[in-house]
Amino acid sequence: MARNERTSKRVAQIASALLRDGRTSKRVKSVAASVLTQRPDKKKK
Repeated sequence: MARNERTSKRVAQIASALLRDGRTSKRVKSVAASVLTQRPDKKKK
């Protein structure tokens, strides 16, 4: 993956919802976690 490629905010929100859902399979949770690791860190105020 190139350095400037990042996960969009919308995709990160969906991934977060999948991780919180108790019915989600382990495989889906693994992919969702991978998506969130590609999201830029939040900036401190």
